[in-house]
Amino acid sequence: MGKHFDAWSLLVMAITLILFVAALFTKGFTHDLLLEAGVFLVSVKLILMAYKNSVATATMQQKLDEIHAALQRRERESPK
Repeated sequence: MGKHFDAWSLLVMAITLILFVAALFTKGFTHDLLLEAGVFLVSVKLILMAYKNSVATATMQQKLDEIHAALQRRERESPK
């Protein structure tokens, strides 16, 4: 999982969590908490989407590498 997140993504996650917890203690358990929770959930959703995109990209790259290797094998084996 760590290879899908760079240092900046981890930093953004940490800052988002810290700001949410700080807002929780600053605002208290009022109606403003719903706004803060909404902002936090949007941030989490963006992070999850980036992770899913990274995994999908790695899978696609692996499949493309397999196709490329198969084509190279086929070229070497075919008579010219």
